[in-house]
Amino acid sequence: MNSISQIMEHNRNFVEKKEYEAYISDKFPQKKMMIVTCMDTRLVELLPKAMNFKNGDVKIVKTAGAIISHPFGSAMRSVLVGLYELGADEVVVVGHHECGMASLNGEAMLSHMVERGIDEKVLKTIDHAGIKLDRWLRGFDNVHEGVMETVELIRNHPLLPPGTPVHGMIIDPKTGALDLVVDGYENQASL
Repeated sequence: MNSISQIMEHNRNFVEKKEYEAYISDKFPQKKMMIVTCMDTRLVELLPKAMNFKNGDVKIVKTAGAIISHPFGSAMRSVLVGLYELGADEVVVVGHHECGMASLNGEAMLSHMVERGIDEKVLKTIDHAGIKLDRWLRGFDNVHEGVMETVELIRNHPLLPPGTPVHGMIIDPKTGALDLVVDGYENQASL
């Protein structure tokens, strides 16, 4: 049985047994927070438990490395939707130690693309269009830097509601211990 068949079989049982009832909530985050975090598999259950969140408490946006790289891309749009339309009133960026984005090499990833069937002509066409894929695909030097850059991008966004606290944290993917990198409340007090 393939992965999708397994998912569909499990889902039929999940719905028949009404296991969903434990997760019923509405679309508005009860704790009025947006979380921007990494898509790392270790954080799927650990991060909400470590931060004392349950289903319905927060809106979560997951990106590679907890990075928002473009101020008008889909990740930032999701943050703004959460703040303007869904009742969130603060943002927490949560990176993690041992993040794969800290060692991501754009050139190596381009090689992997070719190995998996992307024609080198496609890569050259994109390059000639002015998109430097090796730079776009590269990671960051360290997780602290990555969190700080995303916090600054959000905090300085021209469409961010004035007075919105933007926090930065780093989680240990083994223990769930959190380090506060940026206290958004302190930053609001200094404005």
